[in-house]
Amino acid sequence: MEQNQQRIAVIGLGYVGLPLAVAFARQYPTLGFDINPQRVQALRHGRDDTLEVSPEELASVPQLEFSCDVEALKSCNHYIVTVPTPIDVHKQPDLTPLRKASETVGSMLCAGDTVIYESTVYPGATEEVCVPILEQVSGLTFNQDFTVGYSPERINPGDKTHRLETILKVTSGSTEEAAERIDALYGSIITAGTHRASSLKVAEAAKVIENTQRDLNIALVNELAIIFNRLGIDTGEVLAAAGTKWNFLPFKPGLVGGHCISIDPYYLTHKAQAIGYHPEIILAGRRLNDGMGAHVVSHVVKLMTQKKIQVVDSRVLILGLTFKENCPDLRNTRVVDMIEELGEYHASVDVYDPWADPEEARQEYGIELSSSLNNGSYDAVILAVSHQQFQELGVEAIQALGKPDSVLFDIKHLLPAGAVDARL
Repeated sequence: MEQNQQRIAVIGLGYVGLPLAVAFARQYPTLGFDINPQRVQALRHGRDDTLEVSPEELASVPQLEFSCDVEALKSCNHYIVTVPTPIDVHKQPDLTPLRKASETVGSMLCAGDTVIYESTVYPGATEEVCVPILEQVSGLTFNQDFTVGYSPERINPGDKTHRLETILKVTSGSTEEAAERIDALYGSIITAGTHRASSLKVAEAAKVIENTQRDLNIALVNELAIIFNRLGIDTGEVLAAAGTKWNFLPFKPGLVGGHCISIDPYYLTHKAQAIGYHPEIILAGRRLNDGMGAHVVSHVVKLMTQKKIQVVDSRVLILGLTFKENCPDLRNTRVVDMIEELGEYHASVDVYDPWADPEEARQEYGIELSSSLNNGSYDAVILAVSHQQFQELGVEAIQALGKPDSVLFDIKHLLPAGAVDARL
């Protein structure tokens, strides 16, 4: 198929899909499809609530259209699926969005079309879960009438340096011809280049281990932080000293949330268990990272007790709700673990976050965000997310939020060690 004949559809317009649609629309007629009509309407008016794409960027791509009408997909011949792949309450993969997206694409699929998946899955999921749905709904035959590719997303929400075009892209296809065509398609928009994997499974596995590796490294540092705390050693100072060696990896302790690092390992362990292997290290890392919110609260409560501050009916301020700094993304934020844990101590918790959408916080977590900061109001202040606004506040302004005799705990090592009661 000639380049001028390619018509792209991006299914799912979140943090991954929208930047991808914008990039493709600079060269190809592109349709951005999403089932959320409010999202589509906002994008049509040039507003991206994820803040990944500016109004100027949206206005600069006239070949990009937005729709929530399935019929609009009929004119496309390349379908790229970028829907979420979350976990359920039992920490098992929830492939519902992926299945529904495959049904939608299958209903419009024609002979000669290509479907590319970017959503994070376990190795084999594309061929085991998605392809049968495409075949069943379309009535077409895989690798005879249509082909499939897998190219894992590597978007880093909130990162203005590492953008889609400047991150090397892994590609793969279900046939040799499809692999070449898909690699060329991505190569036409990715300035950093591409890496063509030998199979869909290799590409799927590469994606899922990227974040599993990060999760395990953070788990190690979190465990070290717990140990050093009991030894009375500042973890930040230890890491600074160890970091003087050229090959020391610069991971820091913290809460591990978001849509990738805290989710992807469960996809890999699910598949491992399905083939009869029980992962030890991966699940141990997940358990440790999932427990860091409770650990922080336990530490704060201990400090309050040492200062003879009554924990029951105390007022606690948490600075930050999003899962990472300078980003409005609330998905799977582990700050909620601290809120719930403090509730067990019957403490009253206020949450302030200049990046988070108050309505989303209310709908997703039942949290009413504070609209302002009040000096001298809190028995404890927990700095949970290192937003730029908190850095600009500075030490004295953050200290002033607490009562004269209060606890200041810095999870993110944003403040000097001598300015806080404790750091993670």
